[in-house]
Amino acid sequence: MRTVYRYILLAIVVVSTSISFAQQGKIQSVKNDYRDFAYVKTSEVLLEVANKGYKSVDLFQKLANSYYFRNEMEDASKWYGELMALNEVIDPEYYFRYALALKGIKNYDESDKWMKKFNDLKPDDMRGRAFMSKVDYREAIEELSREDIEPENLEINTELSDFGTTEYENSIVFASSRGGGRKYRWNDQPYLDLYSVEKTESGFGEVNEIQGKVNTKFHESSAVFSPNGQYMFFTRNNFFNMKYKEDGTGVNRLQLYRATLSEDGTWDEIHSIHFNSKEYSVAHPALNLLGNKLYFASDMPGTFGQSDIFVVDVNDDGTLGEPENLGPSINTEGQESFPFVNTDGDLYFSSNGYPGLGGFDVFKSEDLDAKVRAGSNRNFPIENIGKPVNSEFDDFGYYENLVTKRVYFSSNREGGKGSDDIYTFEIPECEQLVVGTVQDMDTDELLPNSTVILFDGEGNELERTIVGEDAAFQFSLDCEMEYLVRGEKETYTSDEKRFTTPNRKQELRLQLLLDKDEQAIAPCDDLAKILDIPIIYFDFDKSNIRYDAEIELQKVLAVLNKYPTMTIDIRSHTDCRGTESYNESLSERRAQSTRKYLIDNGIASERLTAKGYGEYRLVNDCGCEPTNESSCSEAEHQLNRRSEFIITGINGETCPEK
Repeated sequence: MRTVYRYILLAIVVVSTSISFAQQGKIQSVKNDYRDFAYVKTSEVLLEVANKGYKSVDLFQKLANSYYFRNEMEDASKWYGELMALNEVIDPEYYFRYALALKGIKNYDESDKWMKKFNDLKPDDMRGRAFMSKVDYREAIEELSREDIEPENLEINTELSDFGTTEYENSIVFASSRGGGRKYRWNDQPYLDLYSVEKTESGFGEVNEIQGKVNTKFHESSAVFSPNGQYMFFTRNNFFNMKYKEDGTGVNRLQLYRATLSEDGTWDEIHSIHFNSKEYSVAHPALNLLGNKLYFASDMPGTFGQSDIFVVDVNDDGTLGEPENLGPSINTEGQESFPFVNTDGDLYFSSNGYPGLGGFDVFKSEDLDAKVRAGSNRNFPIENIGKPVNSEFDDFGYYENLVTKRVYFSSNREGGKGSDDIYTFEIPECEQLVVGTVQDMDTDELLPNSTVILFDGEGNELERTIVGEDAAFQFSLDCEMEYLVRGEKETYTSDEKRFTTPNRKQELRLQLLLDKDEQAIAPCDDLAKILDIPIIYFDFDKSNIRYDAEIELQKVLAVLNKYPTMTIDIRSHTDCRGTESYNESLSERRAQSTRKYLIDNGIASERLTAKGYGEYRLVNDCGCEPTNESSCSEAEHQLNRRSEFIITGINGETCPEK
């Protein structure tokens, strides 16, 4: 991202990095150029030295940095890789940069490896902790991505830098280097100014500079307008009242300014925000819907990382209160910048401190503004908004109009016209379709004439339908909403599915599986299967009824009480392990114990017979002959350890001997 704020933040990084050289004098000769950010010249010299075979931590750090900060990630990853191969003790920050460079060339697996190493060395760093808490972040991003959207590169983009869009009346306002004039040494492009272009039915009109006293011979960018249209907050270098100021390291920082709309339609009466300072940067303002909260990026004291998102009250006269950091649930040790708050109060911002697809990704924190205004705690969940806004390159300057469904964002991705371009797309209408069938859980048989009901997330019925012979149903739903679909049919237990629809159009398929609740019973049926009774468990070598077995026997008891003419034969089986006589004796005791339990609970003894069959009636080939014993699993042996409750008679009908 070759944006004005990134330039200044680079100064923070570079000045705090050691600039002593241990290699050849040729490296020493470019020391001052490096400090002045003349990276194009410096990188050529450093590359020449490295290509001659010279190696040092300092050489590879500076060479890799020169490509990294120009977003040339293929070369950056190459030289960071050479740095890592030295196996020297280095600042863990280089592990983080290497991971980002690898992301920039889509080498995500290798990037993840170095992020884990970064976290090992700095376990308290929020960037590493965020990564480790979401090691499956790529899958989560893919789920939030929109493959049905193809962003359009705006026709007003140039081969120079264009970025940072906001709407004002029927125009968009953005920053651009198209103005000519003196060039900024960093990228050999003219300094940025603010421009405006009117939207037309066919696209855009003529691009013009913002009228008034906003633009100067230094950088201006990132404008935002008050709801009444009377104030504009914007970013500029520390240049005010014709005075150019630098911090103690010789860096000219960014500051926030406020302009007032004059009667002639120009922007004048430029005021410097009271918490500006020559020692830190304040940039990229964003206003909420009410215009009473202003969000911005800064590296002022109290910042967690290289830049954080702050919020400040806006008074009726356009003056500001005292800024407050949004805290560690938004900000990391990396860079958070370019905030935007939509009319729903959702905060969007760019960050390289959280797991993402590339350098800077756009993230979202829903309903943040309402939480801030309510003074609630600073626990703001965030999510990566995915593709197509985010890519393996730098993506930033997100803006959306929820009325027109129009989105603008900035990126230096491949295929653009310049170093940074503005992209746009219209949020497509999002309709979900849920389709499915109602079937029997055990047989998969279709269940015609079932009733299917659609509920919202709070349980309010929205729609119902009775399925036809194909047992199929469908409902049209809204996106990003919680729903519940329930299937019902007489003699069956209902089934339901709860889900939240995604933010993109899709067809969701459901299968409602209803369990038979009322089943016909006849002589020779096994109540254990009908009532889904598992094994009647006994403690090892015991035959007394355990509590968990008692629960299952209560089901049998309920059926016997309902049908007083029913008689049953209780059969207890074991697996083959143990001697035949032992298994026969144990199963007999257990069968009789089961019968006694039912008699003790009111069932006439003449209605119950019981017998233990030991291992004589196996249901599979898991006998304990030497050839079979080791080939059967525990699960296969368990199939033989079963209890049966065979209906021997009911309502005058009897079961032939089984």
